Amino acid sequence: MTKGGMESVEVFTAEGKGRGLKAQKEFLPGDVIFAEPAYAAVVFDSLTHIICHTCFKRQERLHRCGQCKFAHYCDRTCQRAAWLNHKNECSAIKRHGKAPTENIRLAARILWKMEREGSGLSEGCLVAIDDLQNHVDSFGEEEKKELRADVESFLEFWPPHCQQFGMQFISHIFGVISCNGFTLSDQRGLQAVGVGIFTNLCQANHDCWPNCTVVFNNGNHEAVRSMFHTQMRIELRALSKISAGDELTVSYVDFLNLSEERRKQLKRQYYFDCTCEHCKKQLKDDLMLAVKAGESKPSADTVKEVIQLSKDTLEKINKARMEGHYHEVVKLCRDCLKKQEPVLGDTNIYLLRILSIASEVLSYLQMFEEAADYAKRMVDGYLKIYHPNNAQLGMAVMRAGVTHWHAGLIEAGHGLICKAYAILLITHGPSHPITKDLEVMRVQTEMELRMFQQNEFMYYKMREAALKNQKIQVMPEPSNENAPSLFHKKE
Repeated sequence: MTKGGMESVEVFTAEGKGRGLKAQKEFLPGDVIFAEPAYAAVVFDSLTHIICHTCFKRQERLHRCGQCKFAHYCDRTCQRAAWLNHKNECSAIKRHGKAPTENIRLAARILWKMEREGSGLSEGCLVAIDDLQNHVDSFGEEEKKELRADVESFLEFWPPHCQQFGMQFISHIFGVISCNGFTLSDQRGLQAVGVGIFTNLCQANHDCWPNCTVVFNNGNHEAVRSMFHTQMRIELRALSKISAGDELTVSYVDFLNLSEERRKQLKRQYYFDCTCEHCKKQLKDDLMLAVKAGESKPSADTVKEVIQLSKDTLEKINKARMEGHYHEVVKLCRDCLKKQEPVLGDTNIYLLRILSIASEVLSYLQMFEEAADYAKRMVDGYLKIYHPNNAQLGMAVMRAGVTHWHAGLIEAGHGLICKAYAILLITHGPSHPITKDLEVMRVQTEMELRMFQQNEFMYYKMREAALKNQKIQVMPEPSNENAPSLFHKKE
C-alpha cells in the first residue's frame, strides 16, 4: 500500500507486532526514506509564548495572534501558514475564555481536521486516524482517570456548532495521542517543545537496535525562491544498509539502559513486550555492567555496594541540579568517581552517567580541562555500546569535541568534531541546523589545527590573545532534562 510520496514503503502485518513498515527498495545510511508533515501538532503549555506555533522554532520576539492573544508566530509567513489549523482553535479559545492544555488542543486540532477532510485516508497517509492503535483497554486506573478528565475538559472546550463526536471516539483520539504522540524539538534539536501526530511514522515498530532514526526538521520559510521552501516535517532516515523487503524500525527509548530496564519502560509506556534480538539475548548488558578487569577482581558485594552508592549519588545530583548548585554537583561527581574507578569497568553505565554529568557541568563552569578528561572517557565508553550511527552518540561526541576545543586541546577536539560530523550527517542530514553548526566548527578547528602543527608556541600565544579580547563562549546551562526522546509519553 503506497500513497502520495510514500512509494518507497508499504504497511504490512508484522508477526506478533501488528502493523509495521517495510522498505520497497534498497536504502543506504543517511538516505531519507520518507518525510512527513504533522497530521496535527501543538506547542507545549509551558512554552506557548516563546515557540512559534507553526514551525516550532524558538525565537526572541514572536508575533501574537490579535484575536485569541494565545498563538505566537515568527512572522506573517508562519501566521498565514497556520490559519487553516488555527482558525477554529482561535474562535474556540475566545469563546472558552482561555486556552486548554496541550492534550485538549491537539485532540481538537485532529478532530477539526477530520471535520474538514473526513475520517478516511488523508493525502500521503498510509493509515487513517480511525485505525491507529489507542491501547485504552490497557490503561491502568490512574491513566483511565486522566483520560476521563481530558474528555470532560475537551467537551467544555469543543464548540457546540462544530461536528459532534461520540465519547468513545473522543477517548480513542486521546488514546492515540498518548501512545503515538511524537516529540517536536526546537531548531537545535536540544529541547522538546511540542507534540505532534504523524500517522505514517506511527506504523514504524520499535527495535532497541533499529535500522532507522527519526529527526524533526523545522523547515525553512525564509527562502525567497519557492524551490528551497521546505515544510515543517519529520524525516525517517536509514542508519544502516536496508534491503527491499526489510522491516523499518526505530527505537522508542534510549539504548543506554540494561535490556530488562528497557523492556520495563516499553511495557509501562507502550504496552508491549520487546522481543528484539538485543533484549532476548541481553546483548551489551555485560558491557553496561562491566567491572574493573585485572588480577584483583572486585567482589560481588563491593560491586553491589558501589552501584547502590552510584544510584544514591545520581538522586542527590538531580536535586542539586534542580536547585542550580553546580559546584555541589561537581563535588558529588568527583567523590562518586573515586569510589567507582577501582571497581567499575569503563563501559559501566553508572560510571558513564557520572562522567556525562561531570563533563557537562564542568564545561558550564568553564573548568574545561577536567571536563575534557571526563568527556573523553565517556565517549570511549559510548562508542563500545551505542550503534555507530546513533544520534545521541553523535550529540555526545559533539559536546566532547567542543569541550576539548575550549580546553585548548585542538588535536583531540578536531578529531571528535569530525567524528560527530560524520555521525550527524547520517542521523540529521547536511541541512539540519546542528549539522551546519558542526560544519562551521569543523572548518574552524581544522584551520586552528594547521596553525598548531606549524608553530605550537604561536598558536597558544594567538589563542591567549583572542581569549583576552573576546569572552570565551559560555556553554549552555546544564539541563535537567535528557535529550528529547522520540515519542512523547508522560512517565
